Amino acid sequence: MKAVTTDRRPTTSLLAGLALVALIVHLLTIHRYGYFRDEFYYIACARHLDFGYVDLPPLSALLLRIEMILFGSSLFALRIFPALASALTIALTGMLARELGGRRWAITLAGTGMLGSLFFLAVGNFYSPNLYEPLFWTGPIYLLCRIINGAPPRNLIWFGLVLGLGIQNKHSMVFFGVAIALAILLTPERRQFARKWIWLGGLIALVIILPNLIWQIERGWPTWVLLHGIAKSNKNVVLTPWGFFSQQIILMNPATFPLWFGGLVWLLASGEGRRYRLVAFTYLIALAEFIVMHGKNYYLAPAYPTLFAAGGVAFERIFAQRFRWLRPAIVALIIGSAVVLGPVVLPILSPEKLLAYMRAIHFEVPRTETSHTAALPQLYADQFGWEEMVRSVARVYASLPPEEQKHAAIFCQNYGEAGAIDFFGRKFGLPPALSGHQNYFYWGPGNYTGEIMIVLDDDATDERDQFGSVEDRGRIESSPWAMPWEQRLHILVCRDLKIPLREFWPKVRVWL
Repeated sequence: MKAVTTDRRPTTSLLAGLALVALIVHLLTIHRYGYFRDEFYYIACARHLDFGYVDLPPLSALLLRIEMILFGSSLFALRIFPALASALTIALTGMLARELGGRRWAITLAGTGMLGSLFFLAVGNFYSPNLYEPLFWTGPIYLLCRIINGAPPRNLIWFGLVLGLGIQNKHSMVFFGVAIALAILLTPERRQFARKWIWLGGLIALVIILPNLIWQIERGWPTWVLLHGIAKSNKNVVLTPWGFFSQQIILMNPATFPLWFGGLVWLLASGEGRRYRLVAFTYLIALAEFIVMHGKNYYLAPAYPTLFAAGGVAFERIFAQRFRWLRPAIVALIIGSAVVLGPVVLPILSPEKLLAYMRAIHFEVPRTETSHTAALPQLYADQFGWEEMVRSVARVYASLPPEEQKHAAIFCQNYGEAGAIDFFGRKFGLPPALSGHQNYFYWGPGNYTGEIMIVLDDDATDERDQFGSVEDRGRIESSPWAMPWEQRLHILVCRDLKIPLREFWPKVRVWL
């Protein structure tokens, strides 16, 4: 039996309208503060294109390189793709709601839920692989639902293509792939495994990820080494199962909880929704995976567009005859809560006003890392102080004799500092930065010998053991809103490394 079909033409303008609203919201706010720490690193990766990196596959770096070629690297230009991806995600969510049998109200509710989601508001405002992830999770679900509704099984070729590209965007897509495979096995759609199309799609996915797979094998699986190191460290906040789930409610906006949770119940319990219950099984299996692995609270976020779509259909059906006024009331509630909570995830207010506002509404976004002790949310704190830091380093570099400047290297403790030096340092005449953090380790020490190095560190204890002489030039300039440990950095002029830099280099690796 086929699902109820709908006329797609009247809803196309609705999909476009919802996507346009998201695009406008982000275009109005993406340039409010500054570059986010990780954006400097992604820019560096985009300038060192490869088939892989220690902590990410190559696709997002390639797309960023394309974006910079098209638009440049200004703050606004860097965040055009995030804004567009956010809009496309909302459109795809509406398309999925329509595929599940929804009409105008279902699409409106699904799109409004996405517009009011705190996570999706935040992730559409800066560049990261996370911005593409909801598209790569929702796309395969949409294709499977189309097949359930009678589309030719050869659509599984597109399924494999999207899955492969998703893994090339972020390795966590593998966990989604496992979840969706198990979900298919638990439903009548397991018959697809007896057909050639799903295997052909899997082969296409394998071909797409093969370059990154070879890159990992040749280097001894650095991403696995990184993840193993993080698991043994105290870097991430470890959540209980209930803590993980409760933070999903916060990240998605508490006002949207009835919508997406209602969608989950509809998929599992209703006669019409059970037709698509593999969507619910995929979510529940992925939820279990990230709880068991103590994943960060936002790792499951790409699954929610599918539940918003299902929730839109569920609420449209439930209130089709009676209590029809509840549908616009739900939309108003979500929009109202998004307006109230939006300043916490969108840079609308100044830092001073934001802190006062968060105190007034008694709300803040949960931490994901134990070291986050800044007054502002981490997303904001990591956007302050970078150009001031580079300017401080540039003054010290300019104070060196010309002969020393020719040989001076700048060493940073993490990719945020190194990326900022590389990005802002060009206008100050600084050389490229060195670091042992993440993929900076693979980019190596270049031709530097270690005879003179400007090192950023919070104290000179290690450097006094490693160099013949160390001169502390004092703390960097920073911003009071930056991360506390970045404000404490000292600029150390170090001379005469006791071991040749190339021999010393393996000791500087930090994959965490």
